[in-house]
Amino acid sequence: MDIGHARQRLVLVALLVDVNRVVTVDQLVERVWGGVAPQRARGTLHSYLSRLRHALVPAAGDAGLARRAGGYVLTADPAAVDLHRFSELSGRARGEDDRTAVGLLEDALALWRGEAFAGEDGPWLNDLRTTLANARRAAELDLTDRKLRLGRHAELLTELAARAAAHPLDERVAGQYILALYRSGRRADALAYYADVRRALVEELGVDPSPELADLQRRVLRSEDGQRRQEQARAGTVNTETAHVGTVSAETVNVGTVHVGTVQFGGGSGGQGTAVPYPLPVADVRPAQLPSGVGDFTGRASLAAELRERVVTGASSVVAVAGIGGVGKTTLALHVAHAVRGEFPDGQLYADLHGAAPSAADPEGVLASFIRALGVPEPAIPDGTEERAALYRSLLSDRRVLVVLDNARDAAQIRPLLPGAEGCTALLTSRARLTDLAGAHLVDLEVMGEEEALALFAGVVGEGRLGPERTAAREVAAACGFLPLAIRIAASRLAARRSWTVALLASKLADERRRLDELRVGDQGVVATFELGYGQLEAEQARAFRLLGVVDGPDISLAAAAALLGRSPFDAEDVLESLVDTSMVESVAPGRYRFHDLVRLFARGKAGREEGALLRLARFYLATGVRAFVREHPGDRTVDHLEPAGQDGLEFGDRESAIDWFVAESGCLLACAAQLAASERPGLAADLLIVVKQLADRGDCAARFERCALSVREAAQRAGDARAEARARMMLTHFFSVTGSFSRAEEEAREAARLGEAADDALARASAENDLGILTYYSERYEESEAHLGQAIDAFRRDGNRPSEASALCNLSRTRVALGHYDSAVSLAEQGLAIYRDMGSTFRMGNARYTLGHALAQSGRTSEGLAELGRAQASFRESRQPLWEGVTSFRMAEAHLLAGRPEEAAEHAELALELRAIGGEWRRGTVLVVLGRAYDALGRRDEAVARWREALEIFEKEEAREAAEVAALLAQR
Repeated sequence: MDIGHARQRLVLVALLVDVNRVVTVDQLVERVWGGVAPQRARGTLHSYLSRLRHALVPAAGDAGLARRAGGYVLTADPAAVDLHRFSELSGRARGEDDRTAVGLLEDALALWRGEAFAGEDGPWLNDLRTTLANARRAAELDLTDRKLRLGRHAELLTELAARAAAHPLDERVAGQYILALYRSGRRADALAYYADVRRALVEELGVDPSPELADLQRRVLRSEDGQRRQEQARAGTVNTETAHVGTVSAETVNVGTVHVGTVQFGGGSGGQGTAVPYPLPVADVRPAQLPSGVGDFTGRASLAAELRERVVTGASSVVAVAGIGGVGKTTLALHVAHAVRGEFPDGQLYADLHGAAPSAADPEGVLASFIRALGVPEPAIPDGTEERAALYRSLLSDRRVLVVLDNARDAAQIRPLLPGAEGCTALLTSRARLTDLAGAHLVDLEVMGEEEALALFAGVVGEGRLGPERTAAREVAAACGFLPLAIRIAASRLAARRSWTVALLASKLADERRRLDELRVGDQGVVATFELGYGQLEAEQARAFRLLGVVDGPDISLAAAAALLGRSPFDAEDVLESLVDTSMVESVAPGRYRFHDLVRLFARGKAGREEGALLRLARFYLATGVRAFVREHPGDRTVDHLEPAGQDGLEFGDRESAIDWFVAESGCLLACAAQLAASERPGLAADLLIVVKQLADRGDCAARFERCALSVREAAQRAGDARAEARARMMLTHFFSVTGSFSRAEEEAREAARLGEAADDALARASAENDLGILTYYSERYEESEAHLGQAIDAFRRDGNRPSEASALCNLSRTRVALGHYDSAVSLAEQGLAIYRDMGSTFRMGNARYTLGHALAQSGRTSEGLAELGRAQASFRESRQPLWEGVTSFRMAEAHLLAGRPEEAAEHAELALELRAIGGEWRRGTVLVVLGRAYDALGRRDEAVARWREALEIFEKEEAREAAEVAALLAQR
């Protein structure tokens, strides 16, 4: 269910915790806002509850939200709320036998899906989260006790190792882990862990282990001593065993620190292998090959902890970290390796495999170096990768060695170097995602978060220097794309130049054309790192990489990328996924791809000017946009006046999929139109804007839409293209109308009409007349509005554009309402609605219902009007047009106020403020006026005055005529 924004979700949580119990309004306010509730908290809470009630009705079965004396109650079966189901199951378990209790506790814990209320925040919620986390942990510990009593210690070892590492001072966990180790035949490990716990308790808390834990240690110790004496009596002092190496076995005797034996490597039965002469001396060495870590390692705390746990517990024998060049793979791997080296007492091996270099390391040579490091003299090292790998694995048998393989090219290079022995772990880094490495735990390393990036920057330049310029430092980190290598280089340049300010560095990095050049210091440079990856690409990969760099959008879909590359979607997906595997491109979602910002600049530098690729992409977007527009606006002839796309676009099986495409591609479409304008293609850019006009109605796209339309208008002016300029001004007219800048909108509309006449553009002329009719209506020039709308209706009829004719009829209806001609207004709205119904236009039918509902309500037919407004609101919600949904709520508030229902009026006005509405700040002012009237009617005079003062401030700032009306309302109070 879409419950809405964070505070509204928090209201639901506050009610779910006390399901079927009344939660008072004061409790709700405290739970939602803590001690910092706003002045209007109760009014806002009421609107949240109203929306929750509407959301629950169709979606939550028997659940319901009701008002009770003093508060609200959420009614539902407690078993349908996982929190209460968890409590019920874990509570029942306490009175059952072990086997039954295990089933109940497993069912209870299976209800958890990560951290409770992840992503939410607030004092009350944080306390509740802690309480629930404690309850979860108690259930986990109870389950472990029950399983231990049932003899299921072996299956618990991995889980308990991780839990013990996470809670090193928890004696109950320690006791469970020690008991599981002991019962699994690992008495020495159990005793060693007890010693670790005892030392930690003494050093960190100054206390000895509890009597219970100490008694457990004594019991384990007595049993372990007896068992050791029995083993020594049976075996004496020499242990003889048979070790299997590859396909051949070797009889091995351990004498002190020297292994002797005759080993046949490779060949198999009757085969020709390499015979190592008897005896084979192997010195008992413990290699310590790890390079030094980074002293100022910063961030990555949770990921580093996860990797440490996996490496130490043996949860994964191979851990592979992948990511783009410069993201900090080696730094992280070495940090983790140094942190866990004490857990690998038999040594640590390290090799840089040079996977991104033109000549990667040969596994055979790396194996030779590892075998030497493990104590085998040079003459005894066999030839061939397979023979060396077999000896390498034999040498690691019964040892705990950490193997760090840095900068690997692919899985084929790595496989011979994997230990294969239980107790050994390989920690890998690679630009490639090693998905074909069986059994590996894969980690994709992302760029840093903002705070991590700032900490890294401060670690290099010094916190004191950063302090007064944190905003500029954030700009530097953003310009670096939060890539650790780039941040470290930028910070190093600043540290070496005492006269520079952080702001100066930020200004240097602000120029995208120079940014990569600025990110170089000494022998380090971001470009050099990217060049290594680019140099490994095959010809088709390199071409795709360059062409993708042409695109300005935030990402690109597979279909759009196929058009850009001039390839089939099947072939395009192959090459794109191969680029993802090399970490040169990121896959943000199935079928969507993007560059890291700095990688994009690098790719663009390689691409040069690729006008053909940009035009292929733009024509694909136009062709697909036309089809989506037609699906959304059936019968509208606007698209017949656009430049032919000249290529195929996507097909849409229904209206919903067309809306999905507009939403998903909004940023890409506007970025492409802006790029077309910059490359002096204003005609194509203007037509692309027309098919995506509805994006101006979406609050999240409005600012980008304005910038794009302005750039298209300027490009058309430079090119002397009157038709393109008229159409760009059409789009600016629409945008300024939506945001409430009516005077600017009227200027653009009049210029669009003039240019449309000069260019003989029927689309621009008719649209400008319709827009002028709307704008003169807003400025109360109703006779002028009627004249413009009459001309627009005639023009649309001549063009055979019935949906646009219906739009003009609905606009004329609103003008007639303002003039008090209610019967005519209702008739015009009904005519428009009939046309939309005939054409099957769902979105525009919402506009017609909105108009009809407004006309009916203002004419005194309130119930009929509210019914139409409710249908309009549902249509706008389905079309994902929150601004239109908001303005409809405003009209519903007006209607309820006219009908003498101030409480309902206040609820709808509050919802309109929450959603915002078509008309920007001016509309917000009109909503506040209505909300104030509703509060006044409810006797909430102080709140009414506060809303009117807020509205007056808006109207005075906007120089709106409504300021006088609001001033009069305040004067009466």
